[in-house]
Amino acid sequence: MTGIPADTAEEELDRVMEGAAAAAPALAAMRPPERAALLRAAADELDSAAEELVPLAIEESSLPEPRCRGELGRTTFQLRFFADLVEQGGYLEASIDRADGKWGMGPRPDVRRMLVPLGPVAVFGASNFPFAFSTAGGDTASALAAGCPVVVKAHPGHPRLARRTGEAVAAALAEAGAPAGAFAVVYGEETGRRAVLHPRTRAVGFTGSIPGGRALFDLASSRPDPIPFYGELGSVNPVFVTRAAMAARGAEILEGYAGSFTQGAGQFCTKPGVLLVPRDADLGPLVADVEGRTPARLLNDRVAGGFAAGLDRLSARPDVEVLVQGAAGADGWTPSLLRTDLDALLADPEGLLEECFGPASLVVRYDDESRLLDVAGGLHGQLTATVHGEEADEVAPALLAALSEHAGRVLWNGWPTGVSVTHAMHHGGPYPASTSVLHTSVGATAVRRFLRPVAYQSVPDPLLPEALRDANPLGIPRLVDGEPE
Repeated sequence: MTGIPADTAEEELDRVMEGAAAAAPALAAMRPPERAALLRAAADELDSAAEELVPLAIEESSLPEPRCRGELGRTTFQLRFFADLVEQGGYLEASIDRADGKWGMGPRPDVRRMLVPLGPVAVFGASNFPFAFSTAGGDTASALAAGCPVVVKAHPGHPRLARRTGEAVAAALAEAGAPAGAFAVVYGEETGRRAVLHPRTRAVGFTGSIPGGRALFDLASSRPDPIPFYGELGSVNPVFVTRAAMAARGAEILEGYAGSFTQGAGQFCTKPGVLLVPRDADLGPLVADVEGRTPARLLNDRVAGGFAAGLDRLSARPDVEVLVQGAAGADGWTPSLLRTDLDALLADPEGLLEECFGPASLVVRYDDESRLLDVAGGLHGQLTATVHGEEADEVAPALLAALSEHAGRVLWNGWPTGVSVTHAMHHGGPYPASTSVLHTSVGATAVRRFLRPVAYQSVPDPLLPEALRDANPLGIPRLVDGEPE
């Protein structure tokens, strides 16, 4: 099978979703070592298939080989990371309150609480990360770790890679003992809409654009039984540079900025799209750096068209000066650098802070450092916000506090591109960065999206889930009467 997969027929989607629903109880009932083995088996199979998968990714995404190989490595690391998480068991949040006749508000019954899987999850992958945020990416890994069957709607930007990745994952899961129907891949835009509305779907994970994500979010909310929609959408990831930081290491900051906003041809959701610097900052080295950057291909014609249109809108504004005019050529796009003033930004933040998905960024000059707080306070939701400063900066505490109100990750003297898979990582933020401000799509707590709490009251010990029995046969961390066991 070498051609582009055909759209999934409605009858086939029904069969897939019914299969996922049938698999859900058995997948949820698997003991932690068994479910962890599924994730490790999928990781091993993907690693083994690298010499087949990487060329497909290069061909369909136009991403360079080192990037594709590195991303596949991140993807398999992530699967193994969640396998470890499942075995540790803390993600279940098991808590036991034993019966207490002397409880302060009156006699307390025996109540035991834990998290349980939601059921089948529909996953929409991203175009810009064909491995790590796609068919076997973070949403898939965290949903499977939670014990939820996954139905992936393949991204049209890499359909053959999605199919082959899906085949590898499905085969590995089956060989490792997963129930039939635990994982599947479907195709087509209308199929995706139907999957969101399908009565067997219990949650949706999405990475993509604001318009596309909002349309699917509205569909999920319009159902007779609305379901959670976890969308990671758009962000401009502002970077604020204080006067002291610019004076101390301005050249280093500007070099880091150029590298960050052009990384991956500017097609990272964490690309720094706007940089605020003192008016007297010398931008000459930055302009020379950007002018010297080599062209890079965008993911596909649709992405290139959207980037060109957004760049044209921004460049044509009378309050914007083009410092470096990028252009499309045979080898891709060269980066663009634009400049405006803080007053113009505050006058029209909607227009100047529109996400431009590609190799372009906007420098904003300011005179009064205290007015950075006005910008920070007026931001829409962001995945990240960064401060380059000195610890003694008077504005720093208030600026960090203001940014924490609007961003899911606040950085100090770093760059937002690159989102490590860790226990403490948070990748999300207030809308439109994501559709659920409470959750992350990267890191250990991403699994929390696909679980719901259930409390068991006065249930006999032999009838309780293993995680809540007195003897703790799973050996997991728990709270008992409010204290670690």
